[in-house]
This record gives sequence, C-alpha cells and structure tokens, in this order.
Amino acid sequence: MASSDAVLRFSLVCVGAIVLLIGIYTHSFKKMIVTYLFGLFAIAGVLLPDWDFFDRDLSQWSTPVPGHINTPTTISPQTFWFSRFRIYPLRLIVYTSLYGYGLYKWWMFVSS
Repeated sequence: MASSDAVLRFSLVCVGAIVLLIGIYTHSFKKMIVTYLFGLFAIAGVLLPDWDFFDRDLSQWSTPVPGHINTPTTISPQTFWFSRFRIYPLRLIVYTSLYGYGLYKWWMFVSS
C-alpha cells in the first residue's frame, strides 16, 4: 500500500503544480478551480477504484471478491503501473474516450 500512497501523493503534487502554472498563465481563479477539479476527477478515476474488483470478468462483478485476491502484496514503485493495471480493450476505449473528451473541453476552457 505504501507505493499506491506514494503514487497518489505524487499525482496530487503534479495537479497542484499544473494548477499553479494555469493560474500564472491565465490569471484566472475560475480556470484554476476547473483545472484542480478536472485533475482530481482524473486521479480518482484511475487511482482510486478497487482494481481487484474491476479486474475480473464483467459477469463476476455481481459477486463478492474472493479472499485470495485481496491479499496485500508488496509492489515496488517501478513495477507499480505494470502490475496494477491490466489492459482490457473495452476499458481502454472508454477511458480514452472520456479522458480525451474531458481534456479537450478543459483545454478549450483554459485557452479561451
């Protein structure tokens, strides 16, 4: 769990830095708030879901997670991303579509 806490902390620091840069660039508090909220929702969508639950077949989502799946494992920070996320085409399409559209709308708002 320490590596996931470190990743969450690093992501929040990056969002803070981006918000600061947007504030300096645009001089708009409203654009800073929108950037901060977009960053938090982006982090929440990727880092916070219970991937042990969602990394199962869709037909298994209505059943509880077996106990052997929830056993904590020690993951080094270097292999955190590769071992945590499995590539599922449908999830990749949905995430790419949602985040791509959100990033496009955010950019249009910030650059206006």
